[in-house]
Amino acid sequence: MFRPPAKPVISPEWARWRHSGHTPRRNAGLAAYENVLARAGLSPVAGIDEAGRGACAGPLVVAAVVLDCATIRRIPGLADSKLLTPEERETIYDGVLRWALDWHVVTIPPQEVDGLGLHVCNITGMRRALAGLNGRPEYVLTDGFGVRGLAVPALAMWKGDQVAACVAAASVIAKVTRDRIMCELDADYPAYGFARHKGYSTRSHMRALAEHGPCGQHRRSFANVPGEPEARCEPDSGETASIVDVIGEQVRPSAGLAASARGA
Repeated sequence: MFRPPAKPVISPEWARWRHSGHTPRRNAGLAAYENVLARAGLSPVAGIDEAGRGACAGPLVVAAVVLDCATIRRIPGLADSKLLTPEERETIYDGVLRWALDWHVVTIPPQEVDGLGLHVCNITGMRRALAGLNGRPEYVLTDGFGVRGLAVPALAMWKGDQVAACVAAASVIAKVTRDRIMCELDADYPAYGFARHKGYSTRSHMRALAEHGPCGQHRRSFANVPGEPEARCEPDSGETASIVDVIGEQVRPSAGLAASARGA
């Protein structure tokens, strides 16, 4: 005799997450995920994003920003940094620093990117940015990459800076921070035009690189940067610090930022 398959048993915890009130709506705006997480008792939420991953010169900058539903409403115009003009980014930057519950920025120099690898620096930079917050958020949203070992529930989001307010805020903080650093470096290396292209592989940058060769801010491990890749960084004998600690020692906030590159 045929017996229909038994109905799967759904735990109360899983059933709670499947509640319709915990599903973001497409038309709910940039704060949809934060609102859903708040209804599930997971607020505030930290967003983590980076700037400079694709550049062949300059630092990789990673930012973590903590927002809740109330603070999101106080930052009108918040959006993915790539969709904003430089003037709009500066305005949003000031609003995020004013209203965010907490924020932290990690700056990773090109020598670390060459020595440890871009992806390693990206992931460990995300960990470091979260660890630098004054408090522990209830949930973390990251842009693109899942990050293990955060000790906080987390979700990696495709184009997270376009669908989650806290990730968009982190993208603005990282982008403005890095742009300011590149403008400062332009004064030290005027031949490359860093203030204009921010270290990305534009035609004018490639022409300057071909004419003058790489400077100390170029990532020698990138294929379009001439010269031999620099040797990978190896810890001194007896060194027990983790990669995160190594990167943390290289934090260099822009002069335009708070001295500690830390919020709250």
